[in-house]
Amino acid sequence: PTKNAARLESSKIFSKDVMALAKIPTARAKSFEKMEEALAYVEAHELPVVIKADGLAQGKGVIIATTREQARQAIVDSMEHAVFGQAGQRVLIEQFLDGEELTIMAFTDGKAVVPMLPAQDHKRVGDGDTGLNTGGMGAYCPAPLGTPALRVQVTREVLQPIVSAMSRMGSPFQGVLYAGIMVVKGVPYVLEFNARMGDPETQVVLPLLKSDLIDVIEAVVEHRLDQFTVEWHDDCAVCVVMTSDGYPGSYETGKAIHGLADGETSATVFHAGTVRKGSDVVTAGGRVLGVTGRGPTIAEAQQAAYRQVQRISFDGQHYRTDIAHRALRRSS
Repeated sequence: PTKNAARLESSKIFSKDVMALAKIPTARAKSFEKMEEALAYVEAHELPVVIKADGLAQGKGVIIATTREQARQAIVDSMEHAVFGQAGQRVLIEQFLDGEELTIMAFTDGKAVVPMLPAQDHKRVGDGDTGLNTGGMGAYCPAPLGTPALRVQVTREVLQPIVSAMSRMGSPFQGVLYAGIMVVKGVPYVLEFNARMGDPETQVVLPLLKSDLIDVIEAVVEHRLDQFTVEWHDDCAVCVVMTSDGYPGSYETGKAIHGLADGETSATVFHAGTVRKGSDVVTAGGRVLGVTGRGPTIAEAQQAAYRQVQRISFDGQHYRTDIAHRALRRSS
């Protein structure tokens, strides 16, 4: 997308304004540029409450505060201590939605919208969805929560309206639109839009794309997506993210990664925070590798991913052992 269209991601406040204009269901929210006003407002807000940095913060600018003290600290950290830099100089204080998250990405040429298969990310660092929010600890696709009926509803009530609204504003959105959805009692609410593919959702969605990605991109670029049929494999994929010890806080890098050459045909290793150092591949970031397994069922895809994960090792490695637990619980 253009810089103007990408404001759907780069400014949460802009995104909320457009959603209001397009009557897209989302959590109630209020924006603040002055810390004192934000602190006063949060004192009377129901708990839990969500504090969001307005700008880009590498997926870490969202704090779910369960106490007043946590809410106050999140505001002070963002606006006074500048832990998110310029991104946190304005904040959004938002209603907490209690439901289940779903990611639906879509190809759009600025007019036609073609949703991809639904995926589910795992934001929390620890098993059982515990600990701090991260950029994503793993994902799976297709997510059973994203039923065909729900996907039609999200396309009709979220994706198509936001694309149409951006065109009316003179900033047509062309490319990949990411909708982060919270499903509350069967109703989809938008948590956020991204102007790109999601990580780690892309690592489970694109392996299932049967159509040639280049053909899809050309249809987007040439405004003929409505004439193109996007096809998908009838398979499942599960991605497990391996991180450095300490992530999403501080962590050490430069740890040699072993076992990358060992593998099976049903798994793919995606490099994220790695560099080559001599003959070794070493860690160079918080999220180091994304290991995607594929199979006819979520259970078999999960097994393929974890078999590959167990072949890989580096000092201080961390990964969740329960990626896709919600889908497996549904199927049982």
